Amino acid sequence: MKRTVTCGDLRKADDGKTVILNGWVHRIREHGGISFINLRDRYGITQVVVDSDSPAELQDVAKTIRMEFCLAIEGVVRARPDTMINKDMATGEVELVAKKIQILAKSEVLPFMLDEVQKDGTPVVPNEDLRLKYRYLDLRSQKMQHNIILRSQVAFATREYLTSKGFLEIETPTFIKSTPEGARDYLVPSRVHPGTFYSLPQSPQLYKQLLMVSGFDKYFQIARCYRDEDARGDRQPEFTQIDMELSFTNRDEVLSTTEGMMGHIFKKTLNVDLPEHFERLAWEDAFDFYGSDKPDLRFDLKMQDAAFMADLSDFGAFKAGAANADKALPRHQRSGLKALVVKNVADKYSRKMIEALESEAKKYKAKGLAWMKVNAEGVFEGGISKFYAGKEAEICAKLGAEKNDLLLFVSDEKWQVACVALGAVRKQLGKDLNLYNPADEFHFVWIVDFPYFAWNEEENHWETEHHMFTLPQQKYWPTLESNPGEVKGDLYDLVLNGYELASGSMRINDPELQQRIFAIAGYSNERAQKAFGFLVEAFKYGAPPHGGIAPGLDRLVMLMCHEESIHEVIAFPKNNLAQSPMDECPAPVDEQQLKDLHIRIVED
Repeated sequence: MKRTVTCGDLRKADDGKTVILNGWVHRIREHGGISFINLRDRYGITQVVVDSDSPAELQDVAKTIRMEFCLAIEGVVRARPDTMINKDMATGEVELVAKKIQILAKSEVLPFMLDEVQKDGTPVVPNEDLRLKYRYLDLRSQKMQHNIILRSQVAFATREYLTSKGFLEIETPTFIKSTPEGARDYLVPSRVHPGTFYSLPQSPQLYKQLLMVSGFDKYFQIARCYRDEDARGDRQPEFTQIDMELSFTNRDEVLSTTEGMMGHIFKKTLNVDLPEHFERLAWEDAFDFYGSDKPDLRFDLKMQDAAFMADLSDFGAFKAGAANADKALPRHQRSGLKALVVKNVADKYSRKMIEALESEAKKYKAKGLAWMKVNAEGVFEGGISKFYAGKEAEICAKLGAEKNDLLLFVSDEKWQVACVALGAVRKQLGKDLNLYNPADEFHFVWIVDFPYFAWNEEENHWETEHHMFTLPQQKYWPTLESNPGEVKGDLYDLVLNGYELASGSMRINDPELQQRIFAIAGYSNERAQKAFGFLVEAFKYGAPPHGGIAPGLDRLVMLMCHEESIHEVIAFPKNNLAQSPMDECPAPVDEQQLKDLHIRIVED
């Protein structure tokens, strides 16, 4: 009773054939003495019929079958009449008239229904911890089968494209030395060397750079990475990235290689044509226009500078935002007064709805959200309108506002706070008003010209925004020490639909330049040698210019599936407490195992 076809294979041309199907009972119903069994495997669903004139033995077996029984069914393919074709099923032109049924395995009553929908067609989604506890059942659902199959196809298309471009797939170690990379490391104790630990890699960063020193000029790896940080919708303790590195290269080659790979992946798996090249947006412009370094550009709602309004009235809150708004100043010294003009919605937005937007702005340190409406006569009303009565013509002309528009403002002593807070409002408006362009399903954008250093106010020192092996743009080399705040890195992020999809940079290959970066970031020679000595040592032996990037595979597939959590595209994810309800990990271990590792648990 081994299958001769899958549950997704049969079509009208197979009418009259005798075949064997293997699969699970998706649905079963009785109607007028006839049993209808929808049999499912990962390829599709076929309707099986046990007719009323079938042998009594076969009818008796059919009556014992329940949901998710695993069956083998032999039968004859029968074309359905035109009036009974099920256009919602790929196999809907035919049904299989059962001649023999073998129960391969029975199933207990399910803890939740698979692929259950409400009367209006809305899916019924079980509690996530219940789904994760019985993940092997959840993975049988049509949505999860689709997502995991697409993930496999994306991985294959990635290998196919990069291999065709001369890249070599090379594995790097899973047990490595703990190095400071931002997040906490997962540590693995050594039994052989008591008191010492391996670390699980947060990324293959140092090793892929060593591969460049080794002469492998085009490397890639679909790499498992591990970070001990708080989980959220698009993060997991263990995740997968498409890791790439090239020698004798520059930023444009890395970006064009990534664009080509994405174009190949989307065409091969979704039959979607992407632009040959993605637009590029400077980091500072991304914040200025959209309030984020990962802007969602599927809708065109740009923030504007409104510093001119501080001089048009005595409204005190705007004075702070315009006090140092001169763009000639370094960004960290500027204040900000930002405006959003939301077209043709003034009559739809109540004060309560605007207060909800203000709550969103306050999550990002804004002191408030100022607003006013342009009414049908072109006059300001509501909010702060009394401060700007009579100034409608000038303000509307400068901001491009018209009748029935809603004007929103955030003012702050710090430019970035004003940008980020109003950017969060912009993002919320995109969701609330469904501003997304349906023809722009996947919008990629490169963010470039990032600041290299950020000032850590708590610890009173400079630290790198990316990592310490990123190459500063060459024009800033002479002023690295004298003006770190203005240095821009030769680094880049790839953003898709408001999510950071990939991050990368050109790398330092000059030991002397590397020592300068360590010093600015507060790393003494001794500390740098202890943390990164083997890489610094390797750079003494003719390291080539090199650079790379690492798109997140989980996040990429999540966006391709239009999901909001990477849990939906990982076969066995952890929950938001970094636990697995299915196998109950993490879990205590035997005392003997701890003794072997020279570890003692100390009660808190």
